[in-house]
This record gives sequence, structure tokens and C-alpha cells, in this order.
Amino acid sequence: MRIAIITENFLPKLDGVTRTLARLLEHLQSNGHQALLLGPESGMEHYAGAEVVGTAGLPLPFYPELKFNFFRPLFLRRLSEFQPDIVHLVDPVILGATGLGAARLLNIPCISSYHTNLAAYCEHFGFPLLTQPMWLYNRLIHSQCAQTFCPSPSTAQMLQGQGFEHLRIWPRGVDTTLFNPQRRSEALRQQWLEQGHSTQTSQKAVILYVGRVSWEKNLRLLVQAYRGMDHARCHLVIVGDGPASAEMQQELAGCPVTFTGYQSGEALATAYASADIFAFPSVTETFGQVVLEAMASALPVVGLQAEGVCDLVEHEQTGLLLMTQGLDGEEISKRYQAALERLLLASEERKQLGQQAFEAAKLRSWHEAMECLVRGYREVAEGAHQPVAA
Repeated sequence: MRIAIITENFLPKLDGVTRTLARLLEHLQSNGHQALLLGPESGMEHYAGAEVVGTAGLPLPFYPELKFNFFRPLFLRRLSEFQPDIVHLVDPVILGATGLGAARLLNIPCISSYHTNLAAYCEHFGFPLLTQPMWLYNRLIHSQCAQTFCPSPSTAQMLQGQGFEHLRIWPRGVDTTLFNPQRRSEALRQQWLEQGHSTQTSQKAVILYVGRVSWEKNLRLLVQAYRGMDHARCHLVIVGDGPASAEMQQELAGCPVTFTGYQSGEALATAYASADIFAFPSVTETFGQVVLEAMASALPVVGLQAEGVCDLVEHEQTGLLLMTQGLDGEEISKRYQAALERLLLASEERKQLGQQAFEAAKLRSWHEAMECLVRGYREVAEGAHQPVAA
């Protein structure tokens, strides 16, 4: 098949969307498909055999790592020359909406995929009046595609509640040759713990967070919970970067904590495997790729009962999920702290939950996840070319 992908977001930015897109392009190449990617300027001309054509954009005011990307005349020309069987719109906003019009002009069928809960981000960043307009706009764009693929059943349920139709699950996988508990490094643990000026490093457990360091990830909950814990027993490691990094470092001043910045590949896999507990307080996920990577590294997850995460973590089987409905912020913080402390003190339970998390993660294959999407491509493309019955 020939697939044109139009995306608002791509490498070198590192997040769940860009990493999934990279995996998709690699899968398409290894299975004999041809791809064209139109997106933000990336400094690349090709990735995994696909031509990459970039454009300029303006940063979103509440999420500067994402941009309003502009559709170039070159995009229309390359689409026409490439003659794709299908166009895939990834998190369509501005570029994706224009790409939808271009696909219609060229009579090419479209599917979309939903990755980022921008409507929820509006509220988190102090623009609550934009929440409903964002939902309306998202629904308008996605509704004009033959199928909308989303990563988890809970996200599909949320989208159905907002009036989205033609929904289909595009699951995610994890590379267990990269992310696995065998990568545990005692040297790395020692390095982290020594940064906390601890003299009893063997008795400490490492609590890990991986992801964008931004307040919409509900990181204030983690900060509040960790500040109230017994730091003789634990050390917090933050892997990632973002607009809240400096403020978060200030709020955790005096606590044993390590900020590593962005990591990828073997360094990231080693960080996961070298920790003991994965803390993930976010409530705005559509899937939570880092949660699955943590589980593959045999880490029990302490999270909230929220979209995306609840599809991966089974309460008291592969981690602990906190119900927050009806609770105020102070009570949520106390209960989240208690959940972390429960696993901190119960090393055997921690190991058991981690092993069960590892076994669950092994069942999620990237190959099968990508084939779900390719089957969708094929069904929509073939359906668009079937003759109309008389």
C-alpha cells in the first residue's frame, strides 16, 4: 500500500505520539509498504524509507512544544505525485484540517488517529472557556474521516461521550527486547542515590517518573505526595523535560531527587529497570506508553483511575490505581502518598506486582498493534474503490 501521513507532531520531539509514528514508519517499511510523511520541520528528509516533507509553524500558546503548522503548496504537489491509497491524519488540528481538504480535492480516502486530549489541556492550562470549542472542533475534523483510530477502550468511551463516531482501536505495543528487567544497573542506582547524599543507599527504593515535565501531567500531586514521605526510605528520579522542570526542581529542593532530562534507547530502558516503583499521576492520557514500558521493566505502577492508564494497569494485580471521584485535592494527595508508601514498605508485594506487570506487558506486540492499523488502512482504501451497487 501507499500511505500518506499528515501529522502535527514528529521527531526530533520525543513523546508518545512521535515514538509511535516512528514505529509505524518502521513497520510499513519492513512490510513492503511505501509512505510519505508531511509534518512540522524536522531536519530530516527521510525516515525508515519514507520521504519526510516539513513545514514551518507557530507554537501553541498553552503548549509551545506543539505548533500550528502551515500547509505548503508543496504538500499538495507531493500528495498528487505520490498517489497514496489512503491519507492518515494524525491528531488533526490546523495542518490536518487542511490535509483533509487536500485529500478530498484529490479524491483520496482519509482515516484519522486521536492521540492527545487537547480539550483537557485547555482546562489544565487555564483556558476552560476553550474546552468545549476544542471538543467541537476536534469532533468536526475527525467526523469527516472514514475511521477514527484511538489507542485504548477507555479513550474510545470518552470520545463516544463527546459524540465521535466510526471509532476503532489502534492498540500499542512494547519492545521487550529493549524494555526488560534484565537491564537493571546497580551502578546507576548507586549514582542516583548518592546524588541524594544518602549513607544507607541499600535500604532505599527508587520511585521513577518518565514523561513530559509539565503541570498538565498532574505532577503537583507527585510533588505533594513525595514531599510528605520518609526520604530515608526513598529517592525520586524524574526522566524527561518540559516547561515545569525549573519550578519542579524548586518545589523539591531539599528532597532527594534526580532530574535526568530526556533519555531514549538503552539509557531509558536502563533507567526503568533500575527503579522500584513507577509513579504516574496523569489524568489526561489517551494510552500511556511510558506505563507499558515501565510494566515491561517489571515495575509496579502507582497511578490514578483515569483514561488510558486504567486499560493497562489492573488494580492490586499490576499496580495500584487511586479512585479520586468525590475527593478534594488534599485527600487525593494523602491517598496517593499512602499508595506509594504501601509499595515502599512492602518489598515482597512490590516485587510480585512488578512480575505480574512484566507478564502482562509481554502480551502486547508492536507488530500486531501496527497490523491492526494496516488492516484498517486496507479496508477503508478498498471500500473507497468498490463499485456502487445499481
